[in-house]
Amino acid sequence: MAQLQTTTPLAKKSPLIPVLLALFAVILFLMPYYANNYMLDVATMALFYVVLALGLNIVVGYAGLLDLGYSAFFAVGAYTSAILMTQFQMNFWLTFLIGGALAALAGIIIGAPTLRLRSDYLAIVTLGFGEIIRITALNLEITGSSSGIFGIPRPSIGGYAFTHLYDFYWAMLLLAILTLFAVNRLGNSRLGRAWKYIREDEDAAEAMGIDRVRVKLIAYALGAMFGGFAGSLFAVKMSAIAPESFNFMQSVMILLAIVFGGLGRLPGVVLGAVLVIILPELMRSFAEWRFLLFGIALVVMMIFRPQGLWPSGRGKTE
Repeated sequence: MAQLQTTTPLAKKSPLIPVLLALFAVILFLMPYYANNYMLDVATMALFYVVLALGLNIVVGYAGLLDLGYSAFFAVGAYTSAILMTQFQMNFWLTFLIGGALAALAGIIIGAPTLRLRSDYLAIVTLGFGEIIRITALNLEITGSSSGIFGIPRPSIGGYAFTHLYDFYWAMLLLAILTLFAVNRLGNSRLGRAWKYIREDEDAAEAMGIDRVRVKLIAYALGAMFGGFAGSLFAVKMSAIAPESFNFMQSVMILLAIVFGGLGRLPGVVLGAVLVIILPELMRSFAEWRFLLFGIALVVMMIFRPQGLWPSGRGKTE
């Protein structure tokens, strides 16, 4: 007797998405050739936020762990490069790796005591950690106290020194592309699936044999590492850093980027990070009202589209 086979037709992908992605890539690679310094600086900051949002997405979007102190991790990377370059005359690319490693260590330090915490309690602990790093930098002599660190040397490759704004744009674009590739691979790996199981039901995931402690620590460490890399590059771009550059509002803006774009969805995270930087700049003509208007727009979007602008397949199903 012939068996009936029930098949579900594959969802057709919109042909518009590859076209838009290709157009976006062309704009990114041509920007240094047609943009003025202001546009290039805004684009560089948008790419900086893309890296930070992708790193935070590992913790929040993949593993489902709320983190309100993410600015602490790129502060660790920034201060590591700044201190090692100004006081020990170390090469930037070495301090870049050290900054990422120390930020990952900071991620493990914050992750270890928060393994049993969830929801509001986890948010309070991560918020406190972010403030501890900022206040510590505010009071230590080696970090320049409230004045910060100035005169951070420019990096160089071979005999070519980074002296122009477009040099940092290309460096940040390369870092964003590498981060996007790495986070995408992590999300589709066995480890990424373990993070998502923990996000959906932590107790059930542990009952299935997933090592909750190890998986959470890896999420914190890897998310923090990308923040440290971005912070190191941010420090040499600005050539000066101060504790107020890493306040609580920075953490909120990074978290806002991934919520705005779509939790766990990498194109949405990238889109959210870009919009978080560009929208306030587009409203600059409204001066003091721009952040109010930006906030109203976000509230309206959260009411009518809480899953984000580019939600994941799970969000669409729900």
